[in-house]
Amino acid sequence: MTAWEESRRAFTDAARWFTATTALVDGRWESPGLGEWDVRALTGHTSRSLLTVEEYLARPAAHVDVATAADYYRATRSIAAGPGVAQRGREAGAALGDDPAAAVTAITDRVLALVATRDGTEPLTTLAGGMRLADYLPTRVFELTVHTADLAVALGVPAEPPGTAAAHALRLVAELAVGDGRAGALLLAATGRSALPAGFSVLRGPATPEGRSGP
Repeated sequence: MTAWEESRRAFTDAARWFTATTALVDGRWESPGLGEWDVRALTGHTSRSLLTVEEYLARPAAHVDVATAADYYRATRSIAAGPGVAQRGREAGAALGDDPAAAVTAITDRVLALVATRDGTEPLTTLAGGMRLADYLPTRVFELTVHTADLAVALGVPAEPPGTAAAHALRLVAELAVGDGRAGALLLAATGRSALPAGFSVLRGPATPEGRSGP
């Protein structure tokens, strides 16, 4: 299996897990979700992990500005910490309409079918600038995996992602930690030697009250 096929499989598995978890909401759309978000807004924000792939592919980039998924997160840290992310989540939640679970299923089916027709070399325009699809997709695997886990916690169901998606997300966490000189703290915590420092985040430094990940 090529790296692109691996990434696409992880994206598919993460998207299907999101769809399956959304189906468990059962009317609890106004229940607490994550920080200032209710379940609907959290679901809306998570759906953007799919919708941005579709949106950005429709805007081909003239050149590549961002070479890796880790570089994307470093380039968008200030955006992720801003109030616009929370508002876009609420707007995306509202856009899911009267049957959010059905809307998520339709979005998932449509975007997975789109990605299946690509080979990963396509240049697209992201918030951080031009990227290849193969380099951008791991950020979407990460977002889907982390925020579906958030949704599972909000619903009181097991928050255990598919192995393919978890492996991709953890790989990105490791890359960010190493690149930012935070690998030691992460390794010590992961092996039970010490707790992570207060507010530790490989994404934006000190965690924000909302606990959001990326844009």
